[in-house]
Amino acid sequence: MTNKRYFFLILILGSLTALAPFSIDMYLPAFDTIAAYLHTSPEQMTLTMSSFFIGISAGQLLYGPLLDRFGRKRPLYFGLILYIVASIGCFFSTSLPILVGMRFFEAIGGCAATVAAMTMVRDLFPVKDNAKVFALLILVLGASPMLAPTAGTAIVNHFEWQAIFLVLTVIAVLIFIAVFFFLPESYKPDPTYSLKPVPIITNFLAVIKEPQFFTYAVSGAFIFAGLFTYVASSSLVFIGIFKISKGAFGWVFGGLSIGFIGASQVNSLLVKYYKSERIINVTVICLVIISAVFLTGSLNGWFGMAGTIVMIFGVLCCVGISSPNASALSLAPFTKNAGSASALMGALQMAIGALASYGITLIQNQGTLPMAGVMAASSVVAFVVLFVGKRFIKNKVEAVAGAAMAAH
Repeated sequence: MTNKRYFFLILILGSLTALAPFSIDMYLPAFDTIAAYLHTSPEQMTLTMSSFFIGISAGQLLYGPLLDRFGRKRPLYFGLILYIVASIGCFFSTSLPILVGMRFFEAIGGCAATVAAMTMVRDLFPVKDNAKVFALLILVLGASPMLAPTAGTAIVNHFEWQAIFLVLTVIAVLIFIAVFFFLPESYKPDPTYSLKPVPIITNFLAVIKEPQFFTYAVSGAFIFAGLFTYVASSSLVFIGIFKISKGAFGWVFGGLSIGFIGASQVNSLLVKYYKSERIINVTVICLVIISAVFLTGSLNGWFGMAGTIVMIFGVLCCVGISSPNASALSLAPFTKNAGSASALMGALQMAIGALASYGITLIQNQGTLPMAGVMAASSVVAFVVLFVGKRFIKNKVEAVAGAAMAAH
């Protein structure tokens, strides 16, 4: 593979991976504007985010078998078209229930991009390079939290909020064109793959029973919940509590994303010298410590806005380093069922992310306690699953750059 081809593959796969997060980040600054237009509250607007997370979680379970049955590109085309239609539906929404529903279908379409991109990494690149490739995808993905809130703020300041979904529609159309002309089909359709409910469920059960997948996919999902928690509550914390302007929020949101992006690139260097397993072990311990300090400080009123930013930055750094390694180790044991494994991994991430975003609403506090509490809880669960689950992995498949060998 030439460097030019490698670059374009990463760019397209990264764009596919970033579509769903971009769909979230761009409309965050418009929460109160949309709420006022729809005659509801910003807190109720979080339902549009929860429905999006639920849609992505459910949709990935749908696309996994389709990707293994029909190849990677045909289900991807369907998903992108559904995303475009649902985004237009969001544009014309006149009530909160309609917007919640349209966001759900937008997520169902957008998750095809996420699942296909993750699966094609496993198809197109050697297992030993997967952690490095996932880190590069995060670099492209990192454009979302840096550009999307700023773009969303600019759109709301100059146009009606509906223009946000018009822009998302245009982005999806451009991605569709890039996929159609420049992304190769990486997997031959398998007509023997059954789409009947019982074989599909059996296949998913076989995937989740793989100890390596269960350990790293579940722990990785709870690690990633820290990012979802931050995204779901960031506008409420910085705009609602600390009273910063929408423009300033875009800069804060983008600045904090540097921790996530930068850490993922540090991981690209780390995997040259250390195994993914060792990297994730250390970063999860750090994540538990940082989130515990954040929770303690929130309970005792230690942190103002600066302290809160420092704590969130630390959490995002840990997530940025851990996530590529968790993803690589989760998918490493699979070849034939890579689509289903990728879908199940993504579904776990989104389901737990939706649970985390909902958990924020259950903590009756106007400060940073809901964010800190959910981050701390998810990090502790990730720690327990990781260190208990590793005891059941008998035939580990390595996923470290330069030293990956399949043990079975």
